[in-house]
Amino acid sequence: MRKNIVAGNWKMNTTLQDAQALVSEIVHMVQDEASSSPAEVVICPPFPLLPVVGRLLPEGGKLHLGAQNCHQKESGAFTGEVSAKLLASIGTEYVILGHSERRQYFHEDDELLSQKLKAALAAGLKPIFCVGESLETREADETFRFIEKQLKDGLFHLSNEEFAQVVIAYEPIWAIGTGKTATSAQAQEVHAFIREQVARAYDAEAATNTTILYGGSANAQNARELFSQPDVDGGLIGGASLKSRDFTEIIKSF
Repeated sequence: MRKNIVAGNWKMNTTLQDAQALVSEIVHMVQDEASSSPAEVVICPPFPLLPVVGRLLPEGGKLHLGAQNCHQKESGAFTGEVSAKLLASIGTEYVILGHSERRQYFHEDDELLSQKLKAALAAGLKPIFCVGESLETREADETFRFIEKQLKDGLFHLSNEEFAQVVIAYEPIWAIGTGKTATSAQAQEVHAFIREQVARAYDAEAATNTTILYGGSANAQNARELFSQPDVDGGLIGGASLKSRDFTEIIKSF
C-alpha cells in the first residue's frame, strides 16, 4: 500500500525562534490530536534550520525532516549551494525537487532536475518531485501534454528501484499563493493521469504504489475533500504549514 503523506514546505519563512515554536506546537498537536491519522508528516524548513528542527522531531515517529532543494553535485566550488550528501548527513530524509518556484525563479529545467534526482537518490534521500501547469497552459487545454513531458524528461529515466523511492507532487501553478484551488475533481483527474503515465513508463505495481500529493493551496477547509479522492494521497502544503493548528487539521483530514 502506498503512503499517505502531508509535507509542509515552509519556503523562505520563519526565524530560528519562530521555527522552534512552530515545530514544537506541531509535534505536540500531531502526537495528541492527529495520532490516529495514517499520514506520514514531513517538515521542510529553510536550510539553516534543518538541524534545529530535526532535533525537535521525535525519533521513530510519524514526523520526518525534509529539505526544499539540493544541488546536483556531491561537492565542489558552488558557493551558496547545498549537496544531497550534506543533507543526508544531518538527518534529512526527504527533499523537494522541481517546485514551480525553483523552475520559475531559478530556471531549473527537467535536464537539471534529472541530475538532482540522481544525486538525491545516491545520497539516500527520498525526492518529492513536483510537476504542474501554468494558467496559460491549462486554458490552452495543454495540461496533460505538459505534465507528460515533465514526467518523461525529468523523472522517467530512473530505474524501477530508484523510482520506488520517489513521491510525486502535482502543483497547479495557477493555484499556488493565489488563493485559488483546483476542485477535488480537477485534482483527481490529473492525479489519475499521472498514475496512468507511471504505469506506462514502469508497470501497474509501480503506479499503485506511488504516492501522489496535491500541492495547490490545500488548506484545513478543503483537505478532507481533496484527500478523499482515490488518487490523491496527501498534500504538499505551503502557507497552511506555517500555522500549527491548520497544519494539524490537514493531517487529521485522512
